[in-house]
Order: sequence, then structure tokens, then C-alpha cells
Amino acid sequence: MPWKNQGGGPWGSGPKGPWGTGPQSAGPRPPDLEDLLRRGQDRLQQLLPGGHFSSMGIALVVVGALVIWGLSGFFRVQSEELGVVLRFGKHVRTVQPGLNYHLPYPIETVLLPKALRVSTISIGMTLIDDPARRGRTMRDVPEESLMLTGDENIVDVDFTVLWRIKPDGVGDFLFNIQNPEGTVKAVAESAMREVIGRSQIQPILTGARTTTEQNVQELMQKTLDTYGAGVLITQVQMQKVDPPQQVIDSFRDVQAARADLERLQNEAQTYANRVIPEARGRAAQIVQAAEGYKEQAVAEAKGQSARFLKVYDEYKKAPDVTRQRIYLETMERILGGSEKLVYDGGASGQNSIVPYLPLSELTPRRPSATTGQQQGGGTR
Repeated sequence: MPWKNQGGGPWGSGPKGPWGTGPQSAGPRPPDLEDLLRRGQDRLQQLLPGGHFSSMGIALVVVGALVIWGLSGFFRVQSEELGVVLRFGKHVRTVQPGLNYHLPYPIETVLLPKALRVSTISIGMTLIDDPARRGRTMRDVPEESLMLTGDENIVDVDFTVLWRIKPDGVGDFLFNIQNPEGTVKAVAESAMREVIGRSQIQPILTGARTTTEQNVQELMQKTLDTYGAGVLITQVQMQKVDPPQQVIDSFRDVQAARADLERLQNEAQTYANRVIPEARGRAAQIVQAAEGYKEQAVAEAKGQSARFLKVYDEYKKAPDVTRQRIYLETMERILGGSEKLVYDGGASGQNSIVPYLPLSELTPRRPSATTGQQQGGGTR
């Protein structure tokens, strides 16, 4: 007996299949594949010359496909990109920004990394969304920023690394490292910890930032070149260098005391630099004056002794004349600056001269009481 007369077949009645399920009507039916193929053939025959697959039609289809395939090799490289052309997966050349061409797929393919853009990586801090401020705020990451110094102190260092891809190392950047940003960040943190571990805390907190940044940059570049990463480190910037938050107040007090010490030392050095040259100048002046007085005294003594010898030689030749001359010259020198009154002692003048003794001028005058009171009142 045919199954269509059994009301569902040998497994039961009704419109069911052999597993007890009937036809499902869940949504629209999918399009028929044969119908789609038939419609595509009809449209292709309408486009071809003659309406059927001729040799010319097939040739036109092949030529058109080849043209489209050849034109698919054109590509554009943006201003921040470099084009890395791969031939069967092997790096063959690097092209600059602009319109370029490579052999169509699958012979050659192109990768477009952002090789001319300077990227930034922050270590010790991260940006998080802040709904209260309607923006992003900076949050400290202690597990990245806390580092041990060479004198067994802990310092909190936040820094930023600026890096880019080497123009001649794009292939190394694409094929030698799997996670470039993570690699650069790990190398930066490792290099900073090594440099901080070789340094004392005091220079790090005060004036050794530039030296530390240069050392970290050189160490990072050396490590990345060893990896063959094709990465160029352009700059390392230390954003914050502080002691841990728990002891920062004590460190600030120590820093203030050190600043006061340096200020007092500078003031003392300034005073010494001013006083010592003045004292040396005065000492040199006194020495020079003494030397001049010495030369003058010696010269005068030599001149007087030579004069005395000359006079003595003349005295030995004519003692009376020389004695008289010395007497006259001495009296002339003594009486030359005093007032003189010449009295010849004649008889005509005896009665005209009155003897006078100025006792008031010979005795010292005593100050009066009024003068003493005035002077005393003036000195009070």
C-alpha cells in the first residue's frame, strides 16, 4: 500500500514524517538555487553578443575580468602611513604616501601601518572616564610607578614615552613583534626601573631628571634594537617624581631644610667672596705703602748722609768759614718764620721804650662758669 494512502506513512497517521514531525512553516521559504542560476544565465546571455555563449563573448568576459583584476592593484597610502608590499607573503618593498600600485591579489598584497605617526605611552598613570566631570581624568597606577632606588628608597615615577616606527624598519615592526605597544611599554618600565635602581633618591628628586631621561631613552633604544622591533624612541618625559604618598610630607620637610642649608651656604660664600678680596686689597695697599715709606726713608737717609759728608769735606778745608755759614743758615731757618723787632740800643731810644710784660697772654685762661654751663648743656 502506498504511503500517501496511509495518512502519514507507516509511523502514524496524519501529515507526519518518519520521525513524527510534519512540515514546518517557520517564516518565508529560501530562494531556489536552481532558479537563481537560471536567471543569471538568462541575464548573461542578454549582455553577450548574439545572445549566447560564443567565443567572442567568452573572450570579452575574460578581458574584462583581467582588466578589473589589474586595476585592483591600485591603492592609496595616507599621510601618516607607509605601504608595505608583500609578494606571496614576503616583504619586497616599502612605498611612500600617495597613489601606488602593486600586483593584484593574490600575487602581492599591501599593509598600511601608521609608520609616520608619533605614538604616546604613559607609564604609572592612565586616563579613565569621569562621569562627574563629563570627561577623562588621570589615575595613578602604583604597580607601575613605584620603584626602588639605589640607596634603598622608594620613589613614585610617572613618565611618558614618545615613539614611532623607523622608516627603514617597517618590516621588522610588522613581523618581528606581535604586540608593539605592549612591548614598548614593558621595555620602558624595565629601563626606568634599571636606571632608578642605579641612582640615589636625592638627585632623582632634584636636578637629575634630564640625565635620567637620556639614560632611559638610550637603554630603551638599545633593547628594542636588540629585539629587531623597528621602533624609534624619540623622547622620554618624566611627568612626576615624588616619594610615596605615605611619607611625602616628611620628604618635603627634608627638602625645605636642605634648601635652607644651601641658601645659608650661598649667603656665607657670597659674604666671603666680598670680604676676602677687600681684605686682600687693603693688605696689599698697606704693604705697598710700607714699601714706599721704606724706599723714601732710605733715600732720604742716604741723601742726608751724602750731604753731611759733603759739608764735612768742606768743613775740613775751611773750618771757620764753614762754621760761620752753618750758623747763619741755621739762624735763618729758625728766625725766618717768626716776627722780629730789631732794637739797636742807642741812647736816643732809651727813654722812648716802655717795658711791658703781657702777663694775661703768658698765663692760660680759665673757662668761666657761664661758658661751662653752656658747653655742658650743649653736650647733654
